[in-house]
Amino acid sequence: MRILFLEPFFGGSHRDFAEGLAANSGCRVDLLTLPPRFWKWRMRGAALHFVRKIADLSVYDGLLVTSLMSLADFKALSGPRCPPALVYFHETQLTYPLAPGERMDYHFGFTDITTALAADRVLFNSRTHMESFFDRLPGFLKMMPEYRPGWVVEAIRRKADFLHPGCRFPARMKLSEPAQGPPLIIWNHRWEFDKDPGTFFQALEHIAARGIDFRVVLLGENYQAVPKVFLEARRRFCGRIVHYGYEPAKEAYYRWLSRGTVVVSTALQENFGISVVEAIRHGCLPLLPARLSYPEILPGDFHEDFLYKSPEELVLKLARILDDPAAFSSAREALSRAMARHSWELAIKGFDKELARLCSLNHRESPG
Repeated sequence: MRILFLEPFFGGSHRDFAEGLAANSGCRVDLLTLPPRFWKWRMRGAALHFVRKIADLSVYDGLLVTSLMSLADFKALSGPRCPPALVYFHETQLTYPLAPGERMDYHFGFTDITTALAADRVLFNSRTHMESFFDRLPGFLKMMPEYRPGWVVEAIRRKADFLHPGCRFPARMKLSEPAQGPPLIIWNHRWEFDKDPGTFFQALEHIAARGIDFRVVLLGENYQAVPKVFLEARRRFCGRIVHYGYEPAKEAYYRWLSRGTVVVSTALQENFGISVVEAIRHGCLPLLPARLSYPEILPGDFHEDFLYKSPEELVLKLARILDDPAAFSSAREALSRAMARHSWELAIKGFDKELARLCSLNHRESPG
């Protein structure tokens, strides 16, 4: 089977997913991509770009796209040679938090809706994400003053499901011994408002005020100017920060994770959490909000110790881990093993099953 994969935002988790799928699938997957910038323009115009870049769509058995483009536009412009299409939602505009001072552009929400309607199969990257989309969808449609298309909710739901993305680590691996020296706190998320770095650095302030020794590694991608909160943190914690900035080399990135004591998330938005899953797999203890996708990803036996419900509880639980990391050694091993199920080696079976199902639809019309 031959699959065309269109990725209009080839960076971060989108890139990890696209490259992982292409490398591990039993199908031949041809990637066509655009750089990870100007996401709003990608949703408006990526279909117009891609439709002129493909010499012959009829050679493909299936089409896979992610949600930062209009599949409806692409199918309308490509005509009857377009193969059956699957859309994978890393994020949806109906559920994504707005930046401070930003107003919602309803057109992007409707692009998500028409993309889902145009697809033969709709997959979300977590159950949490899928459920939040369907929770928001009826209210979004009710904002229309009249002729509300309420039928679209069930039309999309009938062909929707969720499938966790794969991660680039082996299904079997041996953890490194815990690093010597002060405990190391890992931040490996995008440097953007929806990851709420301000709350993270406030927690570090409280930990430092308690006299607890620690070091910090600040990883993660930043697509625009460095946020002010990171510049201030660099000055405030200059003696504690041992790495500052995105690490493009995967092996070096994984070495930092292997040295880490705890990975902290303060995210306002997270539909799966590849960065957290990678960190846990490499031996970091997690400290995560008790919301978003995290309760779904973290086994229930570990919720009490490693999920928090308030900034105050974050500080208390972080201090507890940093005071005695060795007390959590068995949890460290068990959590790492639990994340193995997200390795591409195991996850690809679900995706190849979906792609085989997609290609079996075989509902393309013969060219006239």
